[in-house]
Amino acid sequence: MKLHVLPLFFLMAGLLGPERGQAQLVPELTRPRGPACCPTIAAQALADQAQAVADQAQDWAEITYYHAENLKAQVPPVTNGRVVFIGDAITEPWDLAKYFPGKPYLNRGIPGQTTPQMLVRFYPDVINLHPAAVVILGGINDIAGNTGPETAEMIEDNIRAMCELARANGIKVILGLILPVSDYTAHKQTEKHPLADIVKLNTWLRSYAAEIHAEVADYYSAVVDSKGMLKEGYSEDGAHANDRSYSVMAPIAEAAIERALK
Repeated sequence: MKLHVLPLFFLMAGLLGPERGQAQLVPELTRPRGPACCPTIAAQALADQAQAVADQAQDWAEITYYHAENLKAQVPPVTNGRVVFIGDAITEPWDLAKYFPGKPYLNRGIPGQTTPQMLVRFYPDVINLHPAAVVILGGINDIAGNTGPETAEMIEDNIRAMCELARANGIKVILGLILPVSDYTAHKQTEKHPLADIVKLNTWLRSYAAEIHAEVADYYSAVVDSKGMLKEGYSEDGAHANDRSYSVMAPIAEAAIERALK
């Protein structure tokens, strides 16, 4: 849910139309053509943004984010019952030591990430750590278009691929249902994260989990209100979880992990 440099660059360059202000899953993927030049952008500002884009392209999936921690975690013997939580800015701030005291759980969330980025780093951040289970929570940033427009099928394929990699390596899978957003704060979130798209993705996650006999961590049902939005007081900005949300999510995750590891 953080602002990535690449979309900012293209926005400044005039390559993103006004329709980008309202995100939603697209029915088909097309590559729009932009203007041939952007004379209104100062040359130095354009050069600075281009350098920032180039820097980010060096590690698009942010594999280096947890590299040092991963090296330490790979030192044998691997703790029995290790569980990796992989995701975005809902997962990264989650203090696992606080909410799961004494549990060998590792946090591998990165703010702003989409499922293609999570898939690229699934080996270094999950498989190479040899966990007994993985909790996958992602897709909200795909809906928001953080790394470009996506169809629902593209998100599903990325999640399928992560699950297949996990299962092929003997790792139990827990699929987290993504949280709704709200318009109860100064930051109106439903335009960028349409509630209907969230429901659609969660419906598919439930169906796919049943298909592959994976467990579901149903965070959504525990925090959604009668309007389909994140309950008031469960987020400071309408999109990111706060301690109140994590207090509700933790026992749901723990129960799903216990079911998976029985």
